Amino acid sequence: MAETVHDIRARLGQQPFVDFPALIARHAKERPQAPAFRCGAEELGWADLVRQMDRVAGACLASGLVAGDKVALLSAPCLRAIETFFGAVRAGCCIVPLATSATAEALLGMLRDSDARLLVADAAGCELLRTVEPALRDAFAGRLVALDGATPGWAEWEAWLARSLPVGTIEYGADQPFNIIYSSGTTGHPKGILHHHGMRARQAMRRNFGLGPGSVMLLSTPLYSNTTLQPMLATVAAGGLTLLMRKFDAGGYLDLCAEHKVTHTMLVPVQYQRLLAHENFGRTDLSSFVLKQCTGAPLDARLKALILEQWPGGLREIYGMTEGGCSCVLDAHEYPHKLGTVGKPAADHDMRIIDEDGRVLPQGEVGEIVGWSPYMMAGYYKQPEATEAFYWRDETGVAFHRSGDIGRFDEDGFLVLLDRKKDLIISGGFNIYATDLESVTASHPDVADVAVIGIPSEQWGETPLALVVRKPGGTVDAETLREWVNARVGRTQRLSAVEFRDELPRSALGKLLKRELREPYWKK
Repeated sequence: MAETVHDIRARLGQQPFVDFPALIARHAKERPQAPAFRCGAEELGWADLVRQMDRVAGACLASGLVAGDKVALLSAPCLRAIETFFGAVRAGCCIVPLATSATAEALLGMLRDSDARLLVADAAGCELLRTVEPALRDAFAGRLVALDGATPGWAEWEAWLARSLPVGTIEYGADQPFNIIYSSGTTGHPKGILHHHGMRARQAMRRNFGLGPGSVMLLSTPLYSNTTLQPMLATVAAGGLTLLMRKFDAGGYLDLCAEHKVTHTMLVPVQYQRLLAHENFGRTDLSSFVLKQCTGAPLDARLKALILEQWPGGLREIYGMTEGGCSCVLDAHEYPHKLGTVGKPAADHDMRIIDEDGRVLPQGEVGEIVGWSPYMMAGYYKQPEATEAFYWRDETGVAFHRSGDIGRFDEDGFLVLLDRKKDLIISGGFNIYATDLESVTASHPDVADVAVIGIPSEQWGETPLALVVRKPGGTVDAETLREWVNARVGRTQRLSAVEFRDELPRSALGKLLKRELREPYWKK
């Protein structure tokens, strides 16, 4: 019999809580000179990480911060950003990594919403915030710190650390805030996703991806993303080495793989596409790989097959949300016949499919995906109504997270992901899943990228339109491609038109920004 939510809670509740400062101190005692982080030519060992964490924590105390205060970080990946991240945690503060891709006005809104009392930024971040500097100086008088270089009105990094006070014993509770990550805001105003110490520790210890002290994790996504933070924290918990890229480029990534004998990585689909297409991919020694992971967006089945064929080591696709609760895992190397799915619910997860009225549907039926796990956010920061709206409750009152995705579990319990609820196209009373049409369109030899959206139609209410990026040298015209796709889909699924674009808008993590694509058509 499958474990219930109450069984999982009871089992995990018996496990002791271990905080990250204690884990890092343990590694420093056992292997003080072993590398913990590397970025570019710079390396940070475990003992040095402890020393720098204490300096940052002491500087936070000297700046008047107390346990529970928020420390905002606006920086590309670098060792000083890592020292800030774990130093703030060491001080008992809550770290708030901010999106380097956001506008100055959006960042100011996040800083105000998060109640941040200290802001640490790299040179690019300081420059980005220049247009809102008067408001920053009012809000953070004496508490603006520049990671690199001298910036007027900001404390220089080493000068700030020189004010550090001694850090004594600090108690860390499982229910204490660890981080706030802001949602992308692609569906409205960004919301602060709050994670506690206990959740982060359980997640890092339980979902460690086979990591150990000899593991080398290469990460090339931003620090403000859970795509980076989850594998980074798991590697820290295991005592492995984390390699950070300040900015992803396929050639540089492949060079790092060969130079450092990388064993693990986390990438988003567009990065896999660029790596496999790079001229040096076939010439790069990737034999050290144990496990490659993918998250952030669905990984096309054809791309999964290519990765399995051409890249040594296992391939794991992770379907989930930063909020947690709804997570599936597909070990593609173990289930090559299930590449059209996103796998089975992850360990310690309870996932269901519900209808529009909130009723649980039988296996095989299509509906919204909801889930519960011990790796869920504490809530949206200061937004109890938005948090409650995110919940679906079962008959016992347990709160499950709504994914906003539509799918079904197949006969073997693997999740088939169909679409986002907001991306569902209802044409003439029929439900059309954009992902179905995108998959068919993407299989044409001249198509490099595609997004299918619903646009207004007087006859059908809305109708599907394909926005396509052709491959270099591709010559297919719009009408030929439309007819080619429509010959391969059902009568009620057919494309109304095809339009070509030079590129499609994506987030920093490669997610298609469909709201931006739809907006011009619905404003007409």
